[in-house]
Amino acid sequence: MTAGQASDSRLASLGARAIADAYRDLRKRFDGITSRAQTRFELLDWQGVAEDALERLHVYSPTARQTAAEVEKILGNRSADKRVWASMKAAYSGFAMERQDFELAETFFNSITRRVFATVGVDPEIEFVETDFRTPPTESLRDVSNVYRKTDSLADLLEKVLSAPSFTELFDDPGFDAVSVADRIESELDEGEEVSSIEVADSVFYRSKGAYLVGRVLTNRRFLPMALSLAHDPDGIAVDAVLLTENDLSILFSFAHSYFHVEAERPYDLIRFVNEMVPRKRASELYISIGHARHGKTELFRELRAHLEESDDIFVEPPGKPGLVMSVFTLPGFEMVFKVIKDRFPPQKTMTPSQVMEKYRLVFHHDRAGRLVDSQSYEHLEVKADRFDPALLDSLLRECSRTVKPVGDYIDIALAYVQRRVIPLDVYLREVTTERAQQAVVEYGDAIKDLAVTGIFAGDLLIKNFGVTRNDRVVFYDYDELTEIVNCHFREIPESPSIEDAMAETPWFPLGPDDVFPAEFASFLGLGGELRDVFVGAHADLFEASWWNETQRRFLSGEIASVYPYRQDLRLRPHTPIS
Repeated sequence: MTAGQASDSRLASLGARAIADAYRDLRKRFDGITSRAQTRFELLDWQGVAEDALERLHVYSPTARQTAAEVEKILGNRSADKRVWASMKAAYSGFAMERQDFELAETFFNSITRRVFATVGVDPEIEFVETDFRTPPTESLRDVSNVYRKTDSLADLLEKVLSAPSFTELFDDPGFDAVSVADRIESELDEGEEVSSIEVADSVFYRSKGAYLVGRVLTNRRFLPMALSLAHDPDGIAVDAVLLTENDLSILFSFAHSYFHVEAERPYDLIRFVNEMVPRKRASELYISIGHARHGKTELFRELRAHLEESDDIFVEPPGKPGLVMSVFTLPGFEMVFKVIKDRFPPQKTMTPSQVMEKYRLVFHHDRAGRLVDSQSYEHLEVKADRFDPALLDSLLRECSRTVKPVGDYIDIALAYVQRRVIPLDVYLREVTTERAQQAVVEYGDAIKDLAVTGIFAGDLLIKNFGVTRNDRVVFYDYDELTEIVNCHFREIPESPSIEDAMAETPWFPLGPDDVFPAEFASFLGLGGELRDVFVGAHADLFEASWWNETQRRFLSGEIASVYPYRQDLRLRPHTPIS
């Protein structure tokens, strides 16, 4: 029987089954890579960790592409028949209902639908625009956390917590760590406050060189969010840092970090558990943080739709200097910015739109080191025209006409990059106290260094291209000039043979296309006066080609750098490296 002869129900059943089978395979491969994290940590196999992170990022898109082609082949000349797809959605919903990861399964179906139809806006008949299950369709197989009740001292309680992971025998001195963590926790308690128990997620969160036990400390008055950062060096595993505030855990789960590898058969429950410790984090951000970026993207779209329906917010330009390559807009009550590539760039920007897109792909695949803002790309976003500030809309239609088009009462945005909104560093420095500005300037240098040791040269180091998060952490968000450090040739400026040569408008020495002169950075940062002095005092080595060449050499040798997702004063053993 051909596709043209088969009944709608038969075609729908075959198509839904193909998508369901592909999703099972996808999740099996994703989980297989994720499950390697513990062994990599135990063996100090940091290169393997980096390879796994990259491999896992490449699982989703090829699977979705192949599945879409297979479904089109099954449906034949009915592949664009929405009646068949509506029936497929209903059949597939039954498959999703039986899974512990039902929400991720629904998102995978959407991925196939949008590949086949290239939908403008959304179509609830053939997509799970909203989940079919407002409450979980199946009972949880098990709790996602374990509770350890205090019976003796707090240190004894912490020893029980530290003995839970299966790699306990690799600890260097768990007794010492338990006492040290207990001291940190007790220093955060109020007078008369006592710990009653500690609750910890039963899955360990792994990322780069770090492993994290995430949970909370329950007292007779409240609970404290808690994350214990574990490091492994040749001497064994040790607790490197103790995080006990919402802000500290928020940085750990930041949108500027690469994704955790954490085993979660039922992500729905794990996300809600973590969300109790960091309530200001959106569910979308937490899904993305544990590697389910496609579903996080779905959740973010739902959050945007809900905000537009529940508010009168309109899109406006954010604070800061307008970009030369991207048009940027935001909703005041929704902490995201939307970036659209302009049709034309000024002469000083010698790049093409496709090269800009490649920069965003590079960031997606690279270790973001807590300094590169994650982006989610959306195709054919549809928004009512009256939700834009008129001047902004006029600018978008004029400067981004290839991407932004009016369709009736709506605006179709063919491609938009969506990022968390941060305060541009130049704006931040003008608005805060001198002390906070000085701290931000030091953080700015730290951000440049963190990017460099993980293989990224920001390129355009102007402070307007960096931003400050709500936790006062400096991140980089403008990727026009970003490049891999291996592509750069860092040089000292040669001594001029004469005053005339030194004063000439053109250099007296030959220049290569990849030459970079760190000694000139001071002229391009955008800092002056006292803040410039603070920066130079903390980061004078950034102006030396030798620092950059040594950093480049270490990266090329395969060294995995240690970058800290928390402040140094939160560490118990400052000599222990972690990332």
